[in-house]
Amino acid sequence: MCRLIWALSVRTRYFLRRYMPTNILLDAIHTRRGLKWGTPAMLLAIPYLYAASICVQLIEEDGPGWLHLLVLLFIYNAMKFTIMGPVSIVLLLRSTAARL
Repeated sequence: MCRLIWALSVRTRYFLRRYMPTNILLDAIHTRRGLKWGTPAMLLAIPYLYAASICVQLIEEDGPGWLHLLVLLFIYNAMKFTIMGPVSIVLLLRSTAARL
């Protein structure tokens, strides 16, 4: 049973890393050429937070319950992009220092 759960989680992670747009963009930013785009990518957190706030307003006005999942997804993606900015700066400084 444990092996089945492990295999399922590995395949799910592979699918999400391979086909979800935010993960594709974050993987592109993690490359040496893409590190300079980490700070501007932080701005992508703003539309995600705005979409989350719209979903919360719809939920408060007796919207469908599945909007809670969208709120979690939007906030999670906003956090990924917000964290990527400082991380990309540190990685860029480290790669520049290693080159010198």
